[in-house]
Amino acid sequence: MADIRDVTTDFSVAPQLEPEDFAEAAALGFTHIINNRPDSESPDQLNSAEAEAAAKAAGLTYVHAPFVGQPTPEAVRTAAQAKGRTLAYCRSGTRSVTAWAFAQAGSGGNAEQIIGAAANAGYNLGPMAGFLKQLGAR
Repeated sequence: MADIRDVTTDFSVAPQLEPEDFAEAAALGFTHIINNRPDSESPDQLNSAEAEAAAKAAGLTYVHAPFVGQPTPEAVRTAAQAKGRTLAYCRSGTRSVTAWAFAQAGSGGNAEQIIGAAANAGYNLGPMAGFLKQLGAR
């Protein structure tokens, strides 16, 4: 199973998922998958169609919101609109937790709490504190 890291009780991130990880995610109580990885970023990754098929076979909903670098508005919106227990993934989990942080900031979340939740999951978003506040975090 992939290295799943809980950011909140309803939002977790992971590095690249393998086909068998989708059924395991469903068994762990996840209901929704967000794939933040662009197709063909690496030759050994599942492409979006394969990931969607694996997610649906496991009874999970699935959204592909790829980006490289800073999260796109679509990726941030996808994280903000996630329903149920969500697992977002990319190459390392960093992009996915960043999209979540931007979504939280845009809805007026507390910058220190956002950074703290990411840190508890093993991601250092401290350098983004000022930018999160520019996005609307308090």
